[in-house]
Amino acid sequence: MKKVIISGANGQDGIILSKLLIKKKYVVFKFVKKKNKFNRKNYFTTSNKKFYNIKNKIDDIKPDIIVHFGSDNPSYKKKFVNKDYNKNLFFTKNIIDYVTNNNHIKLVLISSSQIFKKNKKKVTENSPTYAKDNYSKFRIESAQYLLTKKKKFKLNATVLILFNHDSKYRNQKFLLPRLIKAIKSDKVNFLREIYNQKINGDFSHAEDICNAIYLLIKKNVNPDKLILSSGKRTYINKIIKIFYKKIKYIKSNKKNKSQNGLIGNNQLAKKIIGWKLKKNIIDAAKEIYKNC
Repeated sequence: MKKVIISGANGQDGIILSKLLIKKKYVVFKFVKKKNKFNRKNYFTTSNKKFYNIKNKIDDIKPDIIVHFGSDNPSYKKKFVNKDYNKNLFFTKNIIDYVTNNNHIKLVLISSSQIFKKNKKKVTENSPTYAKDNYSKFRIESAQYLLTKKKKFKLNATVLILFNHDSKYRNQKFLLPRLIKAIKSDKVNFLREIYNQKINGDFSHAEDICNAIYLLIKKNVNPDKLILSSGKRTYINKIIKIFYKKIKYIKSNKKNKSQNGLIGNNQLAKKIIGWKLKKNIIDAAKEIYKNC
């Protein structure tokens, strides 16, 4: 059986992918910042340690595949500061260097749609990037570092660019869980604020995203970059209308310009790994609502 290391295994994607790969008979080792009461077999902490300690653990495991989610996420932090940037880039470069020196290992490096410039058209893997903050700068530099190494050393590696995606495992500080909680708690002012922002973008179900990662591993293909997205625009207001029966109390005459959220072109993923979307963001909202 093939061995997989997942860094950031306590996050939404780490949890879903771990369960999926175990079901598919992979041996999964989970790297986390901090263990919790649910972390038992095959969990290892990475925080407050020198990288050589992590390297020794990877040496012991002898993985066939590394999926590197692990990084701080600015979505619910006040700011992704220089300290976060340096820490995340250092750890990620060390992972890439390890795979460079052990190039039989397949590396899946996770990136984010936040690397792209605003674009009225669907963005592709070749669309221009823009480091608008420390987080996008970290993601762009990590990808560039990997692709430079890949070209020189012929690594079996791919940068996956993930667009927004949610599930019942999503951290409660993110927008969709907060929105569902506000709906169930009848927080009209918060809902009115969100409604008036007319937030929209490319939203998927996290299970579809993780299934694509599994297919990438299974098929053993290694495109340089691959976008994983729904490929269509969804308005958050649609979710409010579906779940909030008192919708008439939050509507406003305030005229705000619609936020032009990025939409990803997922055709390459469909072509290369045969990816099919089975769920959507409404399904994720229903699951969160049920578990909230």
